[in-house]
Amino acid sequence: MHIPDGFLDAKTWVSTGLVSITTIGYAAKKAQKELGEKQIPLMGVMAAFIFAAQMLNFPVAGGTSGHFVGAALAAIFLGPWAASLLMTTILIIQSLLFADGGVTALGANILNMAILAPFSAYWIYTSLKNLLPSRISLSIATFVASWFSVLISAIACTLELATSGIAPVSLVLPAMASWHTLIGLGEGLITLTVAQLILKVRPDLFKIAPKPDYKILVAGLLISLFLAGILSPFASTLPDGLERVAINLGFLKLGEGRHLVKSPIPDYAFPKLENEQMATALAGVIGTLVTIILIYGLTLAIKKKKA
Repeated sequence: MHIPDGFLDAKTWVSTGLVSITTIGYAAKKAQKELGEKQIPLMGVMAAFIFAAQMLNFPVAGGTSGHFVGAALAAIFLGPWAASLLMTTILIIQSLLFADGGVTALGANILNMAILAPFSAYWIYTSLKNLLPSRISLSIATFVASWFSVLISAIACTLELATSGIAPVSLVLPAMASWHTLIGLGEGLITLTVAQLILKVRPDLFKIAPKPDYKILVAGLLISLFLAGILSPFASTLPDGLERVAINLGFLKLGEGRHLVKSPIPDYAFPKLENEQMATALAGVIGTLVTIILIYGLTLAIKKKKA
């Protein structure tokens, strides 16, 4: 769902950029009040996992694939403000380092996947959890919140494309909604599985505590590196939901070769490596490490500023 350069007109990418900058700036202030010593390394490991998991495209139907977004997972365990910062950092890394998502479209991508997705997911999750006081309420709330976060991001993307004059909303909306309804099912299943595993193994992991459990954090990092370095070369290469819609409606060429910044590792393939699987694996490992370092540095800076 990463919008590339060339899909949005100036008024759309400028306006979404301003909204995103303002919101993320406020999110940083809110996160100052919420982040404790334990949340800093947790943020880094969660970001690394989400980045790595996003590389694992899965087939859905009709020659189309989807990928995990992770906004709901981050919002459920870290809260919407911290999740917004986390997702923004991932999107910036993906755009600048891997040419995944346009530079001009970065504001729109942040709005869709780092603001609307985590906040809508958190609101639905907390609402359903309170409305369904039962043992399965957490599972239902997690699945529905994750599914809806993908759909709301797709709808926002649709409106941005339509506002830019790419295609009428009457054509783009049904196409985007149908594909991402299916992709959202995968999002819900992955989020539910990970959340249940965390709550089963360490239900106290994300609660406020004096010090983090570094054994769990190391295990989380190793899992992320395994996903990025071992499994990512075997991910589906089918077009994702947005690409499929762009192909079917004939506007894919508007984004081809239009990335405004030359990325060092375009398309998640380390350059000058003839083996495609090795190139993808190395790119995934580098991206995972860069993500955890930047998130750790960002959250540490926020905490120091708070102090």
